Amino acid sequence: MKVLITGAAGQLGRALMQELAHRGWEAVATDLAELDITVGDAVWRTLSNHRPQVVINAAAATRVDDLEADPDLAIKVNALGPRNLAVACRRLGLKLVHISTDYVFDGAKTVPYVEWDETGPQSVYGRSKLLGEKLVREQCPDHFLVRTAWLYGLPGPNFITAILARARQGLDLKVVDDQRGTPTSALALAPQLLALAETEAFGTYHATCQGEATWYEFARLILERAGLAAQVQPCGTEEYPRPARRPANSVLENRLLQLEGLDLMPSWQEAFHRFWDFYGEQL
Repeated sequence: MKVLITGAAGQLGRALMQELAHRGWEAVATDLAELDITVGDAVWRTLSNHRPQVVINAAAATRVDDLEADPDLAIKVNALGPRNLAVACRRLGLKLVHISTDYVFDGAKTVPYVEWDETGPQSVYGRSKLLGEKLVREQCPDHFLVRTAWLYGLPGPNFITAILARARQGLDLKVVDDQRGTPTSALALAPQLLALAETEAFGTYHATCQGEATWYEFARLILERAGLAAQVQPCGTEEYPRPARRPANSVLENRLLQLEGLDLMPSWQEAFHRFWDFYGEQL
């Protein structure tokens, strides 16, 4: 299978390229220098020239707080860019795998979100990603729309690298303990996306690692695995106000993957330890 990746230099993009190489599939890596997905003509030319069977859109504007002051950028990259890809994929008869986010939900639910729960984004980022979902559904019937959450990989920065940097400077840490989600390794998500891409089970899916944690609980595991003795204290969200509102509950249930018999996601702890075994010397 020939797969074209957008955002190939990012955390998920790199994990996808590694997984494609492992499988021996043909890969076309594009990042902003090779393809600006906000330019419709460029998208059409690139996809027409390469003619992959599958396009995986791992490109996104993800600086959540910065986007509160730049909603136009959020809409261009997270909504109009996916629309451009969806239009080209429909016209060329290609499958499109588009990555979305837990931020399309308001976080008020007390149990995990399933794919058909009502959305209610609370930030510019979340609203732009929800619009991207809508446009992909409208423009490309052969789509896999995959929501994930708390994604990490290399290159950073991400939550893991931030915790390690502060701990190695000898600084004590306060970490939010009232936001729940599922840390999800890009190394675990990449094979899940490719497994979906091999099927024609089109639709909207949740794909996170199994289980749940708070950021505080995740930080403790990071420090334990790194062998660092830094003190980490739990705190509430109100102690660290941010421009963009975060969902208190970001836990997604992979219900449709399970019903389709396609859920390959490991526990979040297992995925983290595999990530550390793979990348620990670089962190």
